[in-house]
Amino acid sequence: MRLSRRDILGAVFALVVAVACVRLGFWQLDRLGQRRARNAIVAARLALPPLAVGRGTAPDSARQRRLIARGVYDYAGELISPGKSFDGTPGVALVTPLRLEDGSAVFVDRGWVPSPDARRVDQSLYREADTATVEGIGSEEYDVSPVIPYPVVPFILRETGTAAPRGLPRRWPAPVLDDGPHLSYAVQWFSFALIIVVGTGALLRKTTILGPS
Repeated sequence: MRLSRRDILGAVFALVVAVACVRLGFWQLDRLGQRRARNAIVAARLALPPLAVGRGTAPDSARQRRLIARGVYDYAGELISPGKSFDGTPGVALVTPLRLEDGSAVFVDRGWVPSPDARRVDQSLYREADTATVEGIGSEEYDVSPVIPYPVVPFILRETGTAAPRGLPRRWPAPVLDDGPHLSYAVQWFSFALIIVVGTGALLRKTTILGPS
């Protein structure tokens, strides 16, 4: 029995959808490759010895690099970075200038603290010792020159480590260098394409043998 126009148009539409699913699958594989390449770069930078932060430390040399800074916290210049969640709990990050021995400073993201509105918090509850040796990872570039009256390196040191003692900011975890969900998404898209093709072929075969139901 010959296929009807409706059957042919339905089959064409199904094949178009299957092709789109295949393209989406390859797109996810491409994203997986990009992520793995980026992870390799980050892993190589994290494997380097810690870099001591000073006035001349450039953002390019500090980005995604283990850093160490020694100095005195200036809590009067502390900033609140709003809208930070941790394990689903709203909060903020406390970003505090650490004055270095060479007269400059680096802003240290000391970690997360809870805040019901994710905007305001009593900063005095989370102060640490004034003198500190901070270890962490170089984060995004940040122009803070108008905020405080002394020179500041143009990036943030995000403090990492184990959970801080009670009453102190919760440190950020180290970067997770995994493949993410891209491979599983690719498998799903390819599976959808296969199901569509096989299902369409089976329906067309049934129609040609038995006729429309």
